[in-house]
Amino acid sequence: MTAAPEVHADRVVFRLPDTGYAAVRLQQELQRPRSGPPFARNGDGWELAYRRHQVDRMEYRFEADGHSFCDPENPLRAPGAFGDKSVVEFPGYAAPAWLAAPDPEPAVPTAGGARLWSPPDTDPLEPLPLLVVHDGTEYEGLAQLTRLIAHAVRGGRLPRCRVALLDAGDRNEDYSASARYAAALAELLPQLAPATAHAGLGASLGALALLHTRWRRPGAFGALCLQSGSFFRQRWDKHESHFPRFRRISRFVGTVLQAPAAATRIPVTVTCGAPEENLANNRAVASALRRQGHHVTLHVNRDAHNYVGWRDTLDPHLIALLARAWG
Repeated sequence: MTAAPEVHADRVVFRLPDTGYAAVRLQQELQRPRSGPPFARNGDGWELAYRRHQVDRMEYRFEADGHSFCDPENPLRAPGAFGDKSVVEFPGYAAPAWLAAPDPEPAVPTAGGARLWSPPDTDPLEPLPLLVVHDGTEYEGLAQLTRLIAHAVRGGRLPRCRVALLDAGDRNEDYSASARYAAALAELLPQLAPATAHAGLGASLGALALLHTRWRRPGAFGALCLQSGSFFRQRWDKHESHFPRFRRISRFVGTVLQAPAAATRIPVTVTCGAPEENLANNRAVASALRRQGHHVTLHVNRDAHNYVGWRDTLDPHLIALLARAWG
């Protein structure tokens, strides 16, 4: 049987030759349960017709007899923080054109274990706007962030600026509304590089931690780009209640949702995928920040909780935010 996925506008048909599997299931991030639906036997193989959700691309793996693996007949792959996945691109999807831009200058080590990207020939003592990025290694490698920023600076869409790439020691602890981490990050900012302004970029827990830091230290950031933030609340996120710091996150998000007008107001961009379980809590946080007087834009993109989806929204949304904040 032909095993390559058969992609249609409204569905994709997955096929897998039978090499003695007892059962085969699809692993995906578009609906629960994540493991499923199951394949059915079809002649000398396995087959599953899976309807298209509100996405233009889809990352997936196969699960057979307790083992998870990429689709052996599909050459399209997407690297991720938890390993490679196979990819289906539906009709109409196009990767960003800026991915063809020249390689950026390498980032170099700086304070606090961070790495710093700067435009070529930048004087290390020259103050410039600074974008501070949680999960910096993934944003650099999987989302090609510094390539985009370098391209935007060369094209005059952004002023000359720097990017600080941060990685957490204990991500689940540090990025989960930790007062200790928020204080440490606020104290680290002046040490990263001479800066005229600070903006923050993060996804999932990384987005939550940026908002929490700015909440506790209002002067820390003058703009935030929050992608698929893990703004957990019991109302929407019971499926996440096993997370060790769920209650701490939920308490903080409750504070955000109930807060009065802000004393200092900043531009905030929120992005989240249409099929994501985080969409309800991202909408709620965006609405709350807007009521408090912040200039908030919410963009719902047609992808799931992954770095390619976040990458594909960086331009124009991150670029527009930084251009607004930095002039």
